[in-house]
Parts: sequence; C-alpha cells; structure tokens
Amino acid sequence: MAGISQVQGRKSLITPYRILALIMICATLSGCVSQTVNSNSVSNIKTAASNIEEDLLLDVDIAIFDPGLENYEEGQQVYPEVRNAEANYLPKLLAETLQNSAAWGAVRVVSVANKIADLVIQSKILYSDGETIRLHVSATDSRGQLWLNKEYQGHASRYAYTETSRVHQDPFLSVYNNIANDLFDIQQQLSPENRKNIRLISELLFARSFSADAFDAYLAQNRKGLYQIKRLPAEDDPMLERVRSIRDRDLLFIDTMQEFFISFNEEMLEPYQEWRKLSYEEAIALRELKTESRRRLIGGGLAVLAGIVGASGNSNVGRVASSVAIVGGGMMLKSGMEKRNEAEMHAESLEELGQSLGAEITPQVIELQDRTVTLSGTVEDQYTQWRELLAEIYRSEMGDLERPDTVVDTANPR
Repeated sequence: MAGISQVQGRKSLITPYRILALIMICATLSGCVSQTVNSNSVSNIKTAASNIEEDLLLDVDIAIFDPGLENYEEGQQVYPEVRNAEANYLPKLLAETLQNSAAWGAVRVVSVANKIADLVIQSKILYSDGETIRLHVSATDSRGQLWLNKEYQGHASRYAYTETSRVHQDPFLSVYNNIANDLFDIQQQLSPENRKNIRLISELLFARSFSADAFDAYLAQNRKGLYQIKRLPAEDDPMLERVRSIRDRDLLFIDTMQEFFISFNEEMLEPYQEWRKLSYEEAIALRELKTESRRRLIGGGLAVLAGIVGASGNSNVGRVASSVAIVGGGMMLKSGMEKRNEAEMHAESLEELGQSLGAEITPQVIELQDRTVTLSGTVEDQYTQWRELLAEIYRSEMGDLERPDTVVDTANPR
C-alpha cells in the first residue's frame, strides 16, 4: 500500500508541473518568426571593354514573356490580369539591361518569338509576386545555336520598396543583370567571323521568308539542324536590294512599337510597383500568419490534451492546472482559427489588387509614317497584320523582276 501511495503522490506532484511546462511551451510555439531578405545588393552588369565595330554587333529580339498560365486553376494565388501585364512589362526591363552593357546592336521587344533576329530571347514566368520572381530563359541565335536555357530566381529585399529605392531600380534588377551577364560571356567567346555569319544568316532567313524560291539555295542545315551559308548573292543583286528595303521598313515598324512598350511601362510602373509593394507585404504576412496559425493550433491542441490528462488526477493543484490548460488551449485554438481567417482575407486582397491593376491597362495608339494603328488587340495581332502588309508590298515591288543567277561562293562556317 505504501508503494502505491508513493506512486500516486509522485504522479500528483509531477503532473501539474508538466501541464504548466506544456502551457509555457505552447505559448512559445505561438510566437511569430519573420522571414525576409535584408540584403539589397545587386550584381554589377558586365560591359564591353572597348567600342565594338558596328558590323560585329548582334541585334537582339526579346519576345513578350509567356505568362505561364497554361495550368492556371481558379482559386490559385495567381492573378491572370497581373501575369499578362507582367508578360508585356518585364521584357522591356531586360532590354534596358542589355542596352546598358553596350555590347549589343539594337535590342528590341517583339510580339512574337519567331521573328528573325541575330539573337532571340524567350522567357516564361514561373512565379511572380512582390517578394519572389522565377523566370525560365532561353536564347537562340539565327543559326539555331542555343545559347541559354536556364532558370533564374530573385528575392526582393525588405528595403526594395522604400520610397527612395523603389523609384531608382527594379526590386529584381539582379535577375536581369545575371541574364545579361550570362549572354555577355557567351558572346565574348564568338570569333568576329562567327558574328558576321550570324548577321548574314539573319538577313538571308528574312529574305527567304518572303521568297523561298529566290533565297532558299543560299542556306543549308547541317546534321545538328544549324543553318550554314552555302553561298551569297551579289551585293548589287536587285532582289536582295528590295528585300533589304522591306527589312528596313519592318525594323522601322518594330522600332515604332518600342514606343508602345515604353509608354506601356510608364503607365504601368506606378500601379504595378504599388501592387508589388503590397504583394510583398501580403506575402510575408500570409506566410507568417499561416506559421503562427499552425503553431497556435498545435499548441492549443497539446494544452487541451494535457489538461484532460491532468484532470484525471486527485491533486487540487493538478485539477486547477488542467482547467487552466483546457481554457488556455481552447483560446489558442480559437486564436489559430482567427489567424487562419485573417490569412484568407490577405489572399483575397491580393486578388483584388490584381484585378484593379488589370483594369488600369488601356489600349495604345501608335503613329506610323503613313497611318495610325490602334492597338486594341494584342501586339502579336498587330505585328501579324503588319507582316501580311509587308508581303503585299514585296510582291508589288518585285513585279516581273527576274531572279539573277549571279552568286558568291562562301565557306560553310561552323
């Protein structure tokens, strides 16, 4: 009997302390941990050491980004209005970064990726909010040679959305700098001959897109599918001169379209940066609220369980502590549910912000030399119509012009 009483006494003495300890642990578990990036450092962009000869500068086309909405489902924290706007906004930021390196020719944002250029950059938005961005980027030259096929990720600093830094640089500038630096390194490995060949192939591909019969014989593809020059038309070839004239008009149109992207970005900058700022705050708050909610739910559950166990003891202290644990645990469970509801409210506010941003984007009008084009549809639609018009101009200007037989042989460059 003495042994049993001794055990019961020990049990009644230990249980209250365990219960109180659990309450203290649960209170600790309910603490909120902040997880933000404090550094605002940006990698420097690499620049050309000296002036590059004009005929060695490669022109770059950056296609409007893929918004990455093919697997979008209703209810996800992805806002189509924002993503589609970003797909038009972000390419111009990358273009400006490349231009700042002074290592390229003309850098243009284009509506379609299949436009012929010395180097074509395509990108898909994998994830984007005010805190994090993930892009998949590929780059291919006119030969068909793949330069880049890589994923880039950036995290905004907690200082990125202060009034001073928000005005002067994009929160994810380091991502664009890293892309530009990778392309710069690859370009530096090209010989002057290969750079010239890339430019020639671009011209011949453009000519072939308007007249395959006349220009197909100048190009060939090797076993890897890369284009090589078989021979060149004479410099005074009248068909080549007409094609160059058509290409100049095409590039003029594309240059005019750059004004649209500039205007678009200027209009979008303020509401988009505000959305990013609020999105950053919401993303941090949402994650911390979910973490706190989970901790409070776990802590509350443990406290209630400990209280129920302690209530079965005979000690008055144990029963009091158990009551405190049950009440405290219930309050923590209630608090956890309230935090979860608050988190859902933050998610809803993100959606409202995305919808409001989409509503602010309006159609643009650009002035050409002989007409005014209203961009009420997509930029891709506008460029498709322009290419059809160019084809008509080409056919009318060619008329009965005979195809010349004069060609210039050239070695097949690798």
